[in-house]
Amino acid sequence: MPLHTADALVLRTYKLGEADRIVVFLTRDRGKKRGVAKGARRVRSRFLGSLEPLTLGRVTYFEHEQRDLVRLDEIEVTRSPLAGPIDEGLAHVGYFAELLDEWAPEASPNEKLYRLGAAVAAALGGGAPVERLARYFEYWLLRLEGLYPSFVSCPSCAADLAEAGAVVATRDRVFLCRQCARTAGPTGGTLSAEALAFLRDAGRHQPDGLAALPLSTRAGRELELAHQALISAHLEKELRSARVLREMK
Repeated sequence: MPLHTADALVLRTYKLGEADRIVVFLTRDRGKKRGVAKGARRVRSRFLGSLEPLTLGRVTYFEHEQRDLVRLDEIEVTRSPLAGPIDEGLAHVGYFAELLDEWAPEASPNEKLYRLGAAVAAALGGGAPVERLARYFEYWLLRLEGLYPSFVSCPSCAADLAEAGAVVATRDRVFLCRQCARTAGPTGGTLSAEALAFLRDAGRHQPDGLAALPLSTRAGRELELAHQALISAHLEKELRSARVLREMK
């Protein structure tokens, strides 16, 4: 039974039996894994404090070729979502983790996705503005998978979207000018010039630099609605954590 050690990001856990947990974690080099953490629910467990969603660490696990579940041996925590000043962003931890879990295929390496998740987790623990971080994360998640529409020009008439803004055409998953959007069917909201400017800036910044980017509450809400429409269209469902955040607001 081979022993592996990898940088990993904890995504979620499930109860197993009376004392164990199943842990879903995303590794840098071997993709998403599911493993059993023996005794993780016991008071004196060696996994205590290391299984929270978005925990970064070095994971050691045993893998059997004929079994879907690996066996977790140890998680050496390097960054915990509970260690930083993230009171405002604590509710977003589950949202970010659920998005990564939905996006990451089983046992298929995707270093760019891992690096995005790790960078966002570190920025959240460092006190980055959570709403801007959420819009940044959604944008890059969709962009890395080739799912984010162009916001430079309207694909129907080539009109410049930067000044006039854009409308999200849900059916075709594109950003249209307001004129073309009138015949495009269902829409997922509009994006103002300010919202589009944030997207341009987000493409050139690291998540720990988001505090310097302007984004009003209105423009942030526009991006939130647009991104939720694109994500729901791709996944063909609404995430439970997204509903929770909406109800909290």
